[in-house]
Parts: sequence; C-alpha cells; structure tokens
Amino acid sequence: MTVRKQQSAARQAVTHAGLVMFTLMVLYPVFWVIAMAFTPQQGFSMSLLPLPTNPTFDNFIHVVSTEGSDGSWLFGRQLFNSLVISLSTTIVGIFMACTAAYAFSRFSFPGRRAGLMMFLVSQMFPGTLMLIPLYVILDALGLLNQVLGLILVYSTTSIPFCVWMLKGYFDTIPRDLEESAIIDGASPFTTFWRIILPLARPAIAVTALFSFMTAWNEFILATTFMSTETSYTLPVTLRNYVGEYSTYWGYFAAGAILVSIPVMALFFLLQKNLVGGLTAGAVKG
Repeated sequence: MTVRKQQSAARQAVTHAGLVMFTLMVLYPVFWVIAMAFTPQQGFSMSLLPLPTNPTFDNFIHVVSTEGSDGSWLFGRQLFNSLVISLSTTIVGIFMACTAAYAFSRFSFPGRRAGLMMFLVSQMFPGTLMLIPLYVILDALGLLNQVLGLILVYSTTSIPFCVWMLKGYFDTIPRDLEESAIIDGASPFTTFWRIILPLARPAIAVTALFSFMTAWNEFILATTFMSTETSYTLPVTLRNYVGEYSTYWGYFAAGAILVSIPVMALFFLLQKNLVGGLTAGAVKG
C-alpha cells in the first residue's frame, strides 16, 4: 500500500507539474503584454523575462486621455461607440434569435429544414466576402460612419450562429412543460416568455457572451465602414498605434488591456449562468 501511495503521489506530482508548465506557456504572451503596458519605452524588449523596467502608468494615461482633432475626449467617445454597438448587437441579436430558434425547435412549417440549412451555409463564408455588398447597402441607406449601420450589420450576421446555439438548447427542454401550461390556460407567448426563456437562461447567457465578444472585437467591418476618428470603435483605434515605419508597443499593449476589461467583466458577471449551462445535464433531478 505504501508503494502504491508513493506511485500515486509521484504520478500526481508529474501531472500537476505538466499542467503548471502548459499554463505558464499559455500565459506567457499575456505576461508580455502586461509588461509592455507598464514599460515607459515604446520599443519591443528582447528580454526573455516579461518583467517591466521602471513600471509606470504613463501608457494607460496616454491612451485614456487621447483627444481628437477638435479637442474632445476621443477615447471616451470610442469607448461609448464600442459599448453601444456591442450591447445593441447582443440585445437585438438575442431577441431575434430566441424567437427564431423557438419557432425552428417547436413548430413544423414549410421551409423549416431549408431555413436551418441556409443559416448553416451562411456561416461557411468569410466575413470579408460580404464587405462590398454591405458597403453598397449602407452607403445607399446613408449609414456609413454611423453607429446604427454597424449595429444592423453585426446583428444580422450574428443571428445564424445564435439561432443554431439556442435551437439546440430548446430541443432539450421537454414539451410536456409547455403542454401543461397550455392546459392551464397560458397563451403561446406566455409559455415562451415565462417557461422556455427562464429554462434557457444558461444558453442565452453563453450566446449573449459570444455575440458581445464578436461585436466588441470585430475589426475588418468596422475599419471599412468607419472613416472618421469619432466613429471608430476601440479595436480600430488600436490599429493606429501600429504604423508602417514605427509601432508604439507600450500604447498598444495598454490599449489591449483596456479593451479586454469589459469582456472579462461580462464573463465574470455571467459566470454563474455559464457554469450552470455546462453542468445542466450532470445532475439528475
């Protein structure tokens, strides 16, 4: 027994050492970004240790206090643009995806299978393929350099993914619950609003997180449809620190950390629902 315990302890020690090593490998680039953000120099250090020299908050102060050509607080305006676009995209996309996914999951109608397949096929094409037609449409509608234009584009392009995510979860909800509610006199809308949506909260949380992250981090469409600094989102702003002949690594790293904070905050806010969604089928009830 003692030998077996020693072998088990040695095996666990080797396993934990391997996990720690791989964790450090994954976090090493993150440590580099943090080190560059707190280093006053704008050059790229060649040191193997990601430790800042003379740590300072100057890079963060410079990024946050950036002003536009008219003297306005440019970073605040771009942060506002990113928040409005991402939150609006999430709300609109989730609302439309919930109703569509519920219809695909519960009702039988002509074109149901074809519609699901079209949603799936639309995800096979890269986003750059739609640049020209979307640009023409937004130009005709007068929505270039407008926050509303990006909201419409992001919402419509995220719907197929959201529908498939939610439709799969709605399929796992027993129909008996809806039938019982209908027998008790509930309308179809009441059944959907008071029974299905609360039960699907974990799936909605996961889908909302993905929608928010996609809209928050998207760069190609934003930089194509927006041409003025006051209409930029934060990812487009980070591009300005990377030039053809010079790159401000300190400002870029500080901006990257600031941009990642809202996503991390949303993740921790939805953490309970996310964990609930992952463990929903693990407990017998």
